[in-house]
Amino acid sequence: MGKTGRTAQTTSQPAGGWLFKEEPDHYSYADLERDGTALWDGVKNNLARQHLRDVRPGDRVLYYHTGNERAIVGEMRVTAGPQAGTAGDDPKAVAVTVAPVRRWPQAVTLQMIKNDPLFADWELVRLPRLSVLPVSAEQWRRLAQLGGVS
Repeated sequence: MGKTGRTAQTTSQPAGGWLFKEEPDHYSYADLERDGTALWDGVKNNLARQHLRDVRPGDRVLYYHTGNERAIVGEMRVTAGPQAGTAGDDPKAVAVTVAPVRRWPQAVTLQMIKNDPLFADWELVRLPRLSVLPVSAEQWRRLAQLGGVS
């Protein structure tokens, strides 16, 4: 990721959205709340970049803290993108702009997700290094329930 960046999701997710991952020591949800908006960039993985290219303004995004936390902690909305990334030496770089929507009342941990059969085939579980991935409407509803979001 760039200095202030994250990732988004595909338009084939009608009522779902995206999940973007970031190391909270690098750029946390609290940092996004403080800044108001952030350019989500620095994505290197080809599949994650493909997903990011499918993100559209207005798309909903779950903010996932990686590292020791490994949990969904909040929700963002895409305000602009996709656009060329800030890595001038990488013509395939892509970025989107995001803004905070709300911090979730309860973090939804990776362990909670792995314990729920609904998520057995989800990319978050199957491809743990992927930093941008789609969230189906059904998955979003269950995650919001686990996170205490009405």
